[in-house]
Amino acid sequence: MIREHKGAAAGKLDVPQGTLDLLILTILRREPLHGYGIALRLEALTRGTFQINPGSLFPALYGLERDGKLRCEERLSENNRKARFYALTLRGRCQLEREERRWERVTSAIATVLQEA
Repeated sequence: MIREHKGAAAGKLDVPQGTLDLLILTILRREPLHGYGIALRLEALTRGTFQINPGSLFPALYGLERDGKLRCEERLSENNRKARFYALTLRGRCQLEREERRWERVTSAIATVLQEA
């Protein structure tokens, strides 16, 4: 379910349930990033519609790493601080392809219902 935030964050939406891994893998397809960089990229790509809090992002990253879909490397960030940079593995790329196919099926089915109901 998509909820709209109230107050100062009006207009912002929660990331739809079940799509966080897809969004993370898609963002990392382009280049390795640290967690904060992933959050910033998601916010930028969605023009501020989606903001992800660390309490959701980091458990998802750790789970993807544990499952062999991401690899992690510590190095210095743009501001010379140690950070964990995440990159896709071959298993992660395969998962991304499966998730993209699933997403296409889901959105196509929803579009059909919206148009024909």
